[in-house]
Amino acid sequence: MTDNDARGGVIVCGIDGSSGARRALQEAIRTAARRGDRVRAVAVYEPPEMWGAAWGYGSASGVALPDPDALHGDELNAARVMVDEVRADMQDELTLPEIEVETRAGRPAEVLVELAGNADELVVGHRGRGAFGSVVLGSVGLGCVLHASCPVTVVPDPVAA
Repeated sequence: MTDNDARGGVIVCGIDGSSGARRALQEAIRTAARRGDRVRAVAVYEPPEMWGAAWGYGSASGVALPDPDALHGDELNAARVMVDEVRADMQDELTLPEIEVETRAGRPAEVLVELAGNADELVVGHRGRGAFGSVVLGSVGLGCVLHASCPVTVVPDPVAA
């Protein structure tokens, strides 16, 4: 029996502070509670070195980039605040599973797919930009669905009645 077997399965959930990520985290928590799994909530951010194309020329090239350690700390604090808020909202609804919070630097879909390599499920939110917005800006949900080795749940925005 591995350590992972003793602790139940793992559901990786991508969070970014958006309302879609909040709904994804709620779904991951409900699923983990039902199955006896734990949740690994991961906030992925693009580090300053990835901003080079936008900041490397013209008047913006003289702007100092943020300190990577400070940026990581800010992202982690924001992720913890969001997870704590969702925990507080759900604590009367069910027995909360173990929830780990972490941040990683990189491209969101790539990092989430990598971290979900040994997970039982990957859960992400969907902002609903539409086909054109997803093509132009990329789609984390689509990237996860196409490349993850585990089941992926993409939690959509609620539909107005």
